Amino acid sequence: MKRFIEKHILKGLVMFAGASIMLTSCKENFLDADPLSFYEPTTTFSTEAGLQSVLAIADRQLKRYWTDGDSDVMSPLMSEYTFSDLMVVSGTDKADILDNVAQKLTPNSDQSTLVNVSRVSTLWFFWQQTYAGICNANTILTYIDNVTSLSQDTKNMYIGRAYFHRAFRYYLLLFQYGDVPLMTKVLDVPKLNFRSTKRDAVLNMLVKDMEFAVQWVPDQKDMSLIGMVNKGACRMLLSKLYLATGEYEKAKQQLDILINDSGYSLMTENFGTFYNNYTASGTWPITRNIIWDLHRPENKLIPANKEVIMGMPNRGAAAESFLMNMTMRAFYPFYFDSRVKMPDGKQALLNIKRNSADYNENYDYMRALGRGVANCRPTWFYQKGVWMVNGQMDATDLRHSVEAGNWVTMESLKCNNKASSYFGKSLRLYDDKGKLLCSDTIRRWYDVPHYIWKLDDPVNEANISGSDGNRGATDGGNADWYLYRLAEAYLLRAEAKFYLNPDDPTIKEDLNAIRRRAHCSQLYEGNVTIGDIMNERARELFWEEFRHVELSRVSLCLARSGRPDEWGNTYDINTYDKQEGTDLTGGSYWYQRCIHQGMYNKGVTIVVDAPKSNLNYIIDKKNIYWPIPDKEIKANNRGQLWQNFGYTGYDAGIPEWDNWENAVTDQDKTE
Repeated sequence: MKRFIEKHILKGLVMFAGASIMLTSCKENFLDADPLSFYEPTTTFSTEAGLQSVLAIADRQLKRYWTDGDSDVMSPLMSEYTFSDLMVVSGTDKADILDNVAQKLTPNSDQSTLVNVSRVSTLWFFWQQTYAGICNANTILTYIDNVTSLSQDTKNMYIGRAYFHRAFRYYLLLFQYGDVPLMTKVLDVPKLNFRSTKRDAVLNMLVKDMEFAVQWVPDQKDMSLIGMVNKGACRMLLSKLYLATGEYEKAKQQLDILINDSGYSLMTENFGTFYNNYTASGTWPITRNIIWDLHRPENKLIPANKEVIMGMPNRGAAAESFLMNMTMRAFYPFYFDSRVKMPDGKQALLNIKRNSADYNENYDYMRALGRGVANCRPTWFYQKGVWMVNGQMDATDLRHSVEAGNWVTMESLKCNNKASSYFGKSLRLYDDKGKLLCSDTIRRWYDVPHYIWKLDDPVNEANISGSDGNRGATDGGNADWYLYRLAEAYLLRAEAKFYLNPDDPTIKEDLNAIRRRAHCSQLYEGNVTIGDIMNERARELFWEEFRHVELSRVSLCLARSGRPDEWGNTYDINTYDKQEGTDLTGGSYWYQRCIHQGMYNKGVTIVVDAPKSNLNYIIDKKNIYWPIPDKEIKANNRGQLWQNFGYTGYDAGIPEWDNWENAVTDQDKTE
């Protein structure tokens, strides 16, 4: 299993001019008038190699949501989490960060760059890059019949993989943006009169496509490359689409097959390689455990890992160096600052290099934990509340274990400033008189899931020469990521069972299977709520799932099924996503999670010692969907795109396609 998909990608980029199609036809504005003039598609895609080059790019684009922030301090996935119950923006050195979402998020905002560092926003990345992925999938589907050398079975395999890539992207768009334009082919001429297609109509098309994909895409065991779309990934996506369309029994059937009959299994014992030699082990020792092993990049895609359904390779000689995983830089607290003090007024933590006279390997937090700048941070709920089960803090959950080294709290760190009389003592938030010792608790004082965000960088770690070499690997390195794991299949099956029959006694067993693996002492007893399921997703799938998308989808599922949430609320399918306001009642399930469990709409201004000194975390019910970018609406100047409820430009009278067939037929009409 050494032949990773990067080799396939590099082969495609070097050998096939077809890759350049994406540079000409899938531009930043997907409505731009830009005909394919330089490359002749019928020639470029007359061979299987041409199809492979585009498919390789589509595979590569998946990992860009995690790794390519176009910045060393941002990741595209950030907005998925800051628009949820689990994280908020925290770059308090930036005066315009997107804290008051209700006021600051407009159809005109966040469209200047893919990643807006000054706002800590990645919304434009999601719109632009997701449509670019759709364009690549459509390229395969449009030209595959030109490759006459392929058997029909082989063509069906390529079609199935292209369907997956298109469905994966539309799944994101539908629950981020709601009703969006549907594109299913590469257009011969520019089209400036698009009409949006209703969410449910697109979902129905995606279900049909993924049913085809499950039939024709091979299992991973029958493939020579890792990182390409496989049958298991298709089943996982199809199950989510079945949940979204209300076909809960069909979703459960797909998940039963994944769990029971596809050769996957939860990893419950240590496996792979235990790399702890780059973590400044004297400072932050790791006790080897299954959760640590499961999340080591070097273990994620090896044959011994029976839990991975589909992953995204990005390691070794073929790794794409511009896709650095700067997790330690972007997400860890900015501890090395005078705003974090000991009771004697001295700075608590210093970033001491290895060539310094004050260096001590037992206090080398810069190498052990990185040099974070904290552009976004976990909420108090993710740090503390979500780990409560049965009304008790689960003391043995490995995913929240400081003792094992998987989880880092500020209080578990020790002062490494020899000038302080508290040298070697644990950090404290307050002194003996109750005085706050950290003047910016948003950016500089919070817990982190070390087992997820700690990514070794042996190259920089070994570099002990030069101006920066002696600080070691402090940003994070190239790393493989999971797209789908079997653990999520258990959680999705529990959800399907909940919609079918919330009294089903087996629901809790799907959750407990995950909890037993994490060595939890608290297991679910009796009936569980949708909140229990979503809490377990937060614990198990943090920084894997698209949190906002999944909360948005579950909001639809609750409204469609009529099942209550954990607070007893029920939702109307016709109104749950068409409300606005910042009060504590109404809205969607997504909104209720954001204000109950997240840090939004608490009615307080957080004052910190920073350029952004007053933070107001406010979110609106309408923000379940992000606004359709005004740039795209204006570009579509011969038609009208739908704008979401509550945003400037919303008009209930704007016509939309209510079935996907009509939208497909209309694609060739330019007037």
